[in-house]
Amino acid sequence: MTERKPWDVPFESWVERQIRIAQERGDFDNLAGAGKPLPHVADGDELWWVKRKLAAEGLSTEALLPPSLQLRREIERLPATIADLPTERDVRDHVADLNRRIAEYLRAPSAPVVPVHRVDADATVAAWRNRRQPPPTRIP
Repeated sequence: MTERKPWDVPFESWVERQIRIAQERGDFDNLAGAGKPLPHVADGDELWWVKRKLAAEGLSTEALLPPSLQLRREIERLPATIADLPTERDVRDHVADLNRRIAEYLRAPSAPVVPVHRVDADATVAAWRNRRQPPPTRIP
């Protein structure tokens, strides 16, 4: 532990003295990563630390989006999301859950206000059925 800074010593001089003493003791010798570039600095990505923290927490960058944009993205990805669902009931349940969250957002929208509309469950199920049907076989 370092001593307290005396009141009559300028802060910069005191810090530099602490660093010099630590160097003389060898506290900075053989540090991990010595001589290697700092990670992510060369990439020019200023938010690298945010992305690393989100990954450590098991979250995606979409978690940072406002609710309206999260819902819009989920609506856009709906066909891919329901493609592997096994039954029509599962598709309807998924759409019902999405519509419930859309309704909650519409009751109390937050900025930025982006137009979000409920999803038509019947049209979604019809599209899901059409994608699951095998192509017709041709008889020569």
